[in-house]
Amino acid sequence: MILIFDLDDTLYDESQFVAGGLKAVSRLGEERWGWDAVKSLDTLHEVLARDGRGKVFDRWLEGHGAWSASRARDCVRAYRSHSPDIELFPAGRRMIDRYRARGPLYLVTDGNKIVQRNKVDALELWPDFKRIFITHRFGVAAAKPSTRCFERIKAEADCAWREMVYVGDNPAKDFVNLNALGVVTVRVLTGAHSKTPALPGHDALFTIPDLDALPDVLAARFPESG
Repeated sequence: MILIFDLDDTLYDESQFVAGGLKAVSRLGEERWGWDAVKSLDTLHEVLARDGRGKVFDRWLEGHGAWSASRARDCVRAYRSHSPDIELFPAGRRMIDRYRARGPLYLVTDGNKIVQRNKVDALELWPDFKRIFITHRFGVAAAKPSTRCFERIKAEADCAWREMVYVGDNPAKDFVNLNALGVVTVRVLTGAHSKTPALPGHDALFTIPDLDALPDVLAARFPESG
């Protein structure tokens, strides 16, 4: 069995990273443009809850009558470059410790390569995994649902697709192409996508409420996993 994990909302709560990024942007607004950081942070959270991530900084800047492309880019830069104050789900740490003693673990995560590396650094995950694949390092086309990074793992581990397990949370992209190859896919109902309905063929083979339920799934499919 070759066990592969997703990162965001699978091993840790990504809302922690988002909250830290918004705080960094609110500080930028105070330091550079004199806007009260506490009020800005409240506004940013309100816009996020109402409109989602895509236009948070635009709406905030527009609210001050101060939007410009360069200011929006400054906000994105502050958000992405902040030092994350994040921690693993307790079950995430338990599963990593349990299964790394049984064989090499892999991680495959999408997103800006600097942002994702900062998250891995903050969570101190490098010693826990044989390889950590930040898909954007191989180009945007390598992001899930692409199987490019999984093909690399398969070649390195010299295993069959059916011997691979991928644990993720997002049914929009995490499982569909892996299902077609025969990978054992496991969806964990944690984070922002816990209630996201899956299109036909997109959901995982198994669904669990949290990572503490993972051993039962693996033991049923791979009795030797223990």
